[in-house]
Amino acid sequence: MMEKNKKVLLFTGLTFLLSFSLVFFYFMLGGKWVPPGTLIISVTYMFIPMLVTIIVQKLIYKEKIKEPLGVSFKLNCWFAVAWLLPFLLAFLTLGISLLIPNVQFAPDMSGIYEGLEATMSPDQIAAMKAQVQALPLHPFWMGVLSALAAGITVNAISGFGEELGWRGLLQKELSYLGFWKSTITIGFIWGIWHAPIILQGHNYPQHPKIGVLMMVILTILLSPIFSYVRLKAKSVIAAAIIHGSLNATAGLPLIVLKGGNDLLVGVPGLAGFAALVLINLGLLIYDRYFAKDKIMTGSCTN
Repeated sequence: MMEKNKKVLLFTGLTFLLSFSLVFFYFMLGGKWVPPGTLIISVTYMFIPMLVTIIVQKLIYKEKIKEPLGVSFKLNCWFAVAWLLPFLLAFLTLGISLLIPNVQFAPDMSGIYEGLEATMSPDQIAAMKAQVQALPLHPFWMGVLSALAAGITVNAISGFGEELGWRGLLQKELSYLGFWKSTITIGFIWGIWHAPIILQGHNYPQHPKIGVLMMVILTILLSPIFSYVRLKAKSVIAAAIIHGSLNATAGLPLIVLKGGNDLLVGVPGLAGFAALVLINLGLLIYDRYFAKDKIMTGSCTN
């Protein structure tokens, strides 16, 4: 157990050091948190856990990566669950968001346009509206189609950059804790790791400071779902797919919502938290009463 904890601490320490240093030196060198710099840093940030995993697992501990960390492309039904479950989360979040006072369903995208008034001129917004009206499908459904493609391709690749660390190395090394303790621990580490970019307005542009706490809660709620899919699929690739699909679908509810703020609506807000609680409960019921191999109610060993 002591050796496992040492490995976890080494991985976590190096991941935090490299990640936080990336953001620190970006600003020290005069970088601003505006595109395209934000995109470059955010994508690079996502691959640091994978880099550290390779360093710790292969170079320091001289252990294999593929089999021990679950890098398997052997397909099963849980890969489909990984791909599509975030869409259920998005639709649940949309429905729950509409229960919040002063939040309205706005298929005309008036909520989006109002949010752009501070950064765009009326003529620019009018031009955007004209472009939207010329689309063959409503932007919401265009977003769904785009997310279906991105979730299992480019987003899954960037998701793997994180998941080889979270649901690969940490999942394996913390398995002795059992399912719930291990996933909560991973979720907490995962959330704190986001802190430097959350403080810059990522995900919670209106509330960057309290956004750090919100992100920790979000990742703790996401962690059991990701781990369950990874263990059922017996592959960290499935975890990368659910991560990629989540990143592709998280913004969908905001396209057709008006009102609220980043702490309330959307997947990273309280509405998303409620939806995640429901999905966790659904998986718990499935695991306890229907699954042949108990994961949530047994030990987390894969």
